[in-house]
Amino acid sequence: MKTQPEVWLRGPVTGFSSALQPVVHAILQAQEEIHQLTKDFPSELLWKRPAGMASPGFHLQHITGVLDRMVTYAKAETLAQQQFDYLKNEGLANKDLTKEILVGNLDDQITEFLDFLSVLDVNTLPDFRGVGRAQLPSTVGGLLFHAAEHTQRHVGQLLVTVRVLLATN
Repeated sequence: MKTQPEVWLRGPVTGFSSALQPVVHAILQAQEEIHQLTKDFPSELLWKRPAGMASPGFHLQHITGVLDRMVTYAKAETLAQQQFDYLKNEGLANKDLTKEILVGNLDDQITEFLDFLSVLDVNTLPDFRGVGRAQLPSTVGGLLFHAAEHTQRHVGQLLVTVRVLLATN
């Protein structure tokens, strides 16, 4: 069976500016890898923390939350109470949240993130944006790059955690 090359080697994704292609590629690559990684992963292991590592459930929730928060900041908006509540609950074991629900929530957030990118005026990429209550300095481009690299970082951590859990359970 022949596998496809990584998303960034498949060419430009239609509907997105060339300036945003690296972000789009990273997010789509993460989505594919998460689907592949969680395909046969049992929901009963979602909240396990081998060797004190963050649980797979945390990583799935956190990626979803980060994408949501970075779009909010890129729009020059402040986080809503619902977003603060979500952040506070990231990683808390919840037996009602199955792998399917968490991956579905992530897919929905990725769709929203990509929808935002598809209509973003790339001339705003260097525009200042304040992050968090302290309004730490960033730019629209910086926020979007952070969303992509932070997502990739957590996919890597998720990969290790899932493999450890599958090997030891």
